[in-house]
Amino acid sequence: MNEREQARRQSVAGDVPPTHSVKSDAVSADEILEKYDRESTYRKQLGKWVWVVSFLAISLTLFHLFTAYRGAYEARIQGPIHLGTGLGLIFLLYPIRKGLQRVQRTVPWYDAVLAFAALAVGYYNVIFYERLVTEAIVIGYARMDYVVASLGVLLVLEAARRSVGLPIVVVSVVALLYAMYGNWIPTKLFAHRGFEWSKLAADLYLTTKGIFSTPIQVSSTFIFLFLLFGVMLIRTGIGSFFNDLAFALTGRFTGGQGKAAVVASAMQGMVSGSSVANTVGSGSFTIPMMKKAGYRPEFAAAAEASASTGGQIMPPIMGAAAFIMATYTETPYSQIMLAAIIPAMLYFSGVFLGVHFESRKRGIVGLPKSALPNLRRLLIERGYLLLPILVIFYTLLSGRTPMRAALLGIAVSFLVSLFRRDTRMSFKSVLGAMEQGARVALPVIAACACAGIIVGVVVQTGLGGRIADGIITLGGGQLFFTLFFTMIACLILGMGLPTTANYVVTATMAAPALILGLDVPILAAHMFVFYFGIVADITPPVCLAAYAGAGLARANPFQSGVTAFKLAAAAYIVPFVFVTNPQLLLIDYSPAGLAFAVLTAIIGMVGISSAVIGFLIRPAHAWERLVLFPAGILLIIPNMAFSAIGLVTLLAVLLLQSKRPHQKVHAQGASRGA
Repeated sequence: MNEREQARRQSVAGDVPPTHSVKSDAVSADEILEKYDRESTYRKQLGKWVWVVSFLAISLTLFHLFTAYRGAYEARIQGPIHLGTGLGLIFLLYPIRKGLQRVQRTVPWYDAVLAFAALAVGYYNVIFYERLVTEAIVIGYARMDYVVASLGVLLVLEAARRSVGLPIVVVSVVALLYAMYGNWIPTKLFAHRGFEWSKLAADLYLTTKGIFSTPIQVSSTFIFLFLLFGVMLIRTGIGSFFNDLAFALTGRFTGGQGKAAVVASAMQGMVSGSSVANTVGSGSFTIPMMKKAGYRPEFAAAAEASASTGGQIMPPIMGAAAFIMATYTETPYSQIMLAAIIPAMLYFSGVFLGVHFESRKRGIVGLPKSALPNLRRLLIERGYLLLPILVIFYTLLSGRTPMRAALLGIAVSFLVSLFRRDTRMSFKSVLGAMEQGARVALPVIAACACAGIIVGVVVQTGLGGRIADGIITLGGGQLFFTLFFTMIACLILGMGLPTTANYVVTATMAAPALILGLDVPILAAHMFVFYFGIVADITPPVCLAAYAGAGLARANPFQSGVTAFKLAAAAYIVPFVFVTNPQLLLIDYSPAGLAFAVLTAIIGMVGISSAVIGFLIRPAHAWERLVLFPAGILLIIPNMAFSAIGLVTLLAVLLLQSKRPHQKVHAQGASRGA
């Protein structure tokens, strides 16, 4: 890196050059990840077991690459290999108690025993496949089958507790107790005959009704490969490219530092798929930069968390739950990807506008041209890094399976890494990427398996239909109230469950209420619960992404959460709109109607963002904010009369503010704002 480039990066980031400060920042980021992201609490030292972990992880990755090329095995073979190897790795990598990962020098004997037990239990279904799918159906299961099934359920719960967190285990245990003791429940609405443990465990573990149901089937085919693709893409250096590209596009405008953070986090979020991990990963660079520019620490944390969380709804590579949605709704993933484009655009428009109005309010201007990358040169020199994403996008749109698209994306990522000496992957680094790909997938494997327990109970007891009836009754048969109570359920579940498990649970229990009871299109209903499962990460009081950002910004966590909630206001409104007007999901749309809906929605984002920030073209009075917010909502609703009222109201406030004397604000930054 030449001196000019080094100076430019320091000017953009606002960092001090000494190496010790960079090191302390990295340690801080690791600590924050371990505090708010259970997935990051793995052992740092494995001793002699490092070879076992590497062998299992690389073998698991090779298995998925092989099946992606030749086609997946039958679900009762593919799933157990995927889950058994994953559980074995979890017990080797994740300690029995959070905090031990930093003090243990090797894998203790009891975790080694659990790891090999998990491998044995997982591969039991593969070894005895023929008997389990033929003889066992006719003459029943053997005693050993029941023992293995019971052990398998317990190991899944413990692995999920270690790698995902306690809440999902609590929900699963409650589901199991409900299945076993449903006959004790006095109310007819939720009562059922009850199941014996042995039969329940066998159905959950030895069939495809529970643990090996849709979530683990999708995890063992699509999700693992896309997580590996994300790892390969990061190895190409695309993270720094996204940062530079974001600054080249937005850095010179008003609040360029904040806007670049939003754009960069949106692009990186679609690769990482984790709200907390993306917040910490990109926030380590963007949050200090925003604070130096003049943003409040709470706002810097909130902007980063909001943008990072939205990465899971950004096509073409959305969160892992999107692949499960494709299977649940029997919709091609390419159609889901296209349906998510407009809602994602509206979400990030809201966050982007919020940053813009906050920047105007505080007088934060852009960066000088000399401190920014040259867009043309950047695209010429490193634009090829976008090739893997373009290949994924094109392959999915051409009708190929997600497995084939991910495999092609991985291959192109490897080829792209060869273009530069500093990213060129040797044989050793390829093996390292394979191991890392398996490690990244472990919490998703555990979450999907645990979610399978909940799904199995819901289906076998008929709980899903009962809850759907209850939601419709609670909503009085009215669409808005039913949507509102469904939203609350998704947000509450999202406080403790990862997005994938949250979606699986709500898609099983809440989505049917919208589809069967109120004739909502199936894709709109599932997208609704998918959205609210994601934004739970920035919804107080438990908003882990905002808390992680606050840790980096040294800000008040709760205030950061409230600010993130306000910045992402669109995420709480747009789902209601696309349920009532599926045109936004490209369902039964007309070009003119779609254009009108998108245009008025973007203008509506202006009203909502200016209301929550308190600035349009001048600082807004309290009554103006109270007027701007409903005006924005009226514009988002795709109705000609409502949109006209909202537009007139917004223009009236704009006219009144334009006649008000402009208050001088001390400008932050280094150049003129635009």
